[in-house]
Parts: sequence; structure tokens; C-alpha cells
Amino acid sequence: MNPNIEKLQPYPFTKLATLKKDLVPVDKPHIALSIGEPKHTPPAFVRDELIENLDKLSAYPATKGIDLLRESIARWLCQRFQLQKLCADSQVLPVNGTREALFAFAQAMVSPGTKVLMPNPFYQIYEGAALLAGASPHFINCTADTGFKPDFASVSEQTWRDCELLYICTPGNPTGALLGAEDLRELIELADRYDFVIASDECYSELYFDEKSPPVGLLQVCEQMGRTDFARCVVFHSLSKRSNLPGLRSGFVAGDAAILEKFLLYRTYHGCAMPLPNQYASIAAWQDEQHVRHNRALYSEKFAAVLEILDGCLDVQQPQASFYLWPRVGDGEHFARELFRQQNITVLPGAFLAREADGINPGREYVRMALVATLDECIEAAKRIREFCR
Repeated sequence: MNPNIEKLQPYPFTKLATLKKDLVPVDKPHIALSIGEPKHTPPAFVRDELIENLDKLSAYPATKGIDLLRESIARWLCQRFQLQKLCADSQVLPVNGTREALFAFAQAMVSPGTKVLMPNPFYQIYEGAALLAGASPHFINCTADTGFKPDFASVSEQTWRDCELLYICTPGNPTGALLGAEDLRELIELADRYDFVIASDECYSELYFDEKSPPVGLLQVCEQMGRTDFARCVVFHSLSKRSNLPGLRSGFVAGDAAILEKFLLYRTYHGCAMPLPNQYASIAAWQDEQHVRHNRALYSEKFAAVLEILDGCLDVQQPQASFYLWPRVGDGEHFARELFRQQNITVLPGAFLAREADGINPGREYVRMALVATLDECIEAAKRIREFCR
């Protein structure tokens, strides 16, 4: 057996189940704010496209995906991030959701014994991917002092030299913080200097609040720097959050063609081609923005209602993007236990999403709340949380 499996920690929701074990909550309807699973209604036209192409289940799909899907993704990327040039054939690769691809990417890109850098708190797939690739994860703390962005200035020169892969998440999970164009420019320059790959997890990029100011992306900044080859840079996107289609398991990787060529070779052996009905349904989703704008409006309504109720009783602010709140509560585990026991609301302790680094666990004083429930449930949850805080 791979000895690195023993290095894996339980997933956050396993820890959460242990935390809640033997607790008897009050007799109120349960409200789950713990899992970042979109609950808005998936677009009907995507479902219809899936059904219409069910007969294609009789064919083996190609790992590279069909031309029409890669072309629709390339068009979306160019429109969304103002790219002038992107080759659908060599710079785009469909994947079965970002989770699977983020994990597989490290297996293909990383040499055993090197370092993989990642934000802290983080999406636990980054850590597991690094460990099972035989690398050492290095955590970069994200605190209130840095605006919840990774403190890249704290990374030593030797650590950068040992780094082969840097995971970033913008908008961030769990904090919702954004890396700006200048942040990304500096990271690209560091990648050139120390020869590592940047894997930018941008699966929350379409959940923002100002229609006139969408978050920038890594490829967008690359092109602004004149780097149309996107050297050392890849981005990961998904339909799960953007289009409320987590069950479709559809996303893509895009960027450096030389890297994607090797990643495609790995994936050919990995056996993870997207089923053809899913590909045609994905084309329909990437070609439509109306449902995405509607999705953002629903989240904006929930954030406005919840934050108004929580104002003055909880140390919390609206994030720059995503569907998470990241309130500071003192002891996140105690808060989560008691909130479940007293109000039958489940939230996720921030410590479960982070690791001890530089003497602190930057998630310990926080909890993550995912505003994925219905508007009425979110409002009811906010009222109960206000009562609990009092």
C-alpha cells in the first residue's frame, strides 16, 4: 500500500461528524450551512440537453473531449477574461469537475521530495494531492492582517526554490478573498524566477456582487503581461458553482499548452473521460450567461438579508466573492458545537480547513457558513444565530 495514505487527515466533514457526535439538538428544523453544495435550481435547458444526448452513452468518450466543448470553453474564457487568443485544441482540456482535476494535476506535475505550496486555510484536496504525489505541503497563512490573502512575503527563498507547484484559490475558499492583478503578476514573476507551476483554482470566479467588476483571472493577467503562451500557468474552472450543476461533474483546465499536453497523457492512463451527454450539456451551460447572472442575484439577496440580521452581533463582513461567510467567533469548534446543540444549525469550524503553520492555525477562531440554503432558511438561520450570540 502507498505509505503516503497514512499521512492523509480525515476530511473536514468527518471531523465535523465527530464533533457533533452524541449532541442532541433542540427541536427545531435543521439548517445546514456547512457544505458548499449549491442548492439553486439547475438550468432546465442544460437538463434538456443532457436528456437529448443520452443515446451517446453507447460511445466511449475521448479524454480530450469533443471539439465543440473545447471551443465553447475557449470562447467563454476569451469573453469573460478579455483574452485575445486561446487555442481550443492545445490550451483547453475538459475535466470531471475541479476536485478530480486539482488532485490529478499534482500527480502528473510534481516530483517526489519537492514542495507544493498552498493557502492556509485551504481546500483539502490540495494537501492530499501533494502528499500522495510524494511531496511536502507548505502552508501559507491567510489572516485578517493580510486581507485573508496568502502571505507570500513570508515564504523563504529556499522554499520557493524547492517549490514545483503552487495552488492558489481566488476567490478564496473559505474566506472569499480575491487575489488582484498585481498579486497575480508578482506570482507569475516568482514562477519564472524559481521555475514552478501555478495552479489557480477559480471555481468561485462567477459568484461576485458587482456586475461591473468581476474578479480577474490568472490567464487574464498573463495576457496583460504579453504572455499568450501562459507559461507555467493553468486555471481550473467548473460548472458546479457557476451553473448550480455539482452533479454534472464538469469543468476544465486551461493555460500552458506544454503542461496540458503532459496532463492529457496522464489523464489518458487515468481513465477519466467526460461522458458525451455531459459534454453536450456543458456546451449549453458555457454558452449562456443569463442563468449565471440570475444565480448571482439570488446569492446577493441572501447575503444582504443575512448580514443585516447579523449586524452588531457577529464579527463578520461580506466577502469579496463566493457564497461563504467567514465570521470570527473566538473558538470555532466550541461555537459550532453549541450552535448545533442550541439552534440545530450546522457550520464548519475553520480549524478543520487549516493546519498549524508558523505557530498558529489561522482558521481556529473562525467558522465557515455556506449560504447555499433557500433564502427563507438563510434568514431563519441568521435569526437563530443572532439569538444564540445574545
